[in-house]
Amino acid sequence: MIVARIIALLIGYGFGLFQTGYLYGKSKGIDIRQQGSGNAGTTNSLRVLGWKAGIITFAGDLLKAVFAVLLVKLIFHGTYGADTKVLELYAGFGTVLGHNFPCYLQFRGGKGIACTTGVILAVCPPAVICCAVGFLIIVGITRYVSVGSIFLVSAYLVQAIIFGQLGWLKISGASRIEFYILSACFTGMAIWRHRANIVRLMNGTENKFGTKKGDK
Repeated sequence: MIVARIIALLIGYGFGLFQTGYLYGKSKGIDIRQQGSGNAGTTNSLRVLGWKAGIITFAGDLLKAVFAVLLVKLIFHGTYGADTKVLELYAGFGTVLGHNFPCYLQFRGGKGIACTTGVILAVCPPAVICCAVGFLIIVGITRYVSVGSIFLVSAYLVQAIIFGQLGWLKISGASRIEFYILSACFTGMAIWRHRANIVRLMNGTENKFGTKKGDK
């Protein structure tokens, strides 16, 4: 499955290069990376360009991950059966990498939360409700999108392990461990991408949702 893993990653990376926020901003004559927080993700698009831009960016970034996962499933399921679930996760991780580090934009993209949500939806649907509801509650109470985002990826990792152990994901033993490790990479990547937010949270200087300046 080594070649299959590489192919899945490359397919995902290709989908990740579709930078919804950047492309939407360019259609309005704006480079979103030069505005607000300088990030090409959902929250900065929303704060700089408004709710319509935020919704379109979130939907586009979520769906590109879903499509990447489904394509890999279509290609490999007949060959690898249940173990294709791991390849699907590789495709999702590749999408996040392409979104966060787009080669044609000097590797300056987003933080991958909308993409990760799409991966969860496509690969581990039972985890979506807890992740989404928890995110909304935390952001609603604290108004810190970064805190909600870190919760989302952390909750996914915990649930991936729980559902895997319960057999809900229908993955074989060896592939299950790999699935957990790769899921942990999603969480680690998101936390690392939010490292500046974490420092500001500790210093009490993090921007709250609804302010003019963002960091997402």
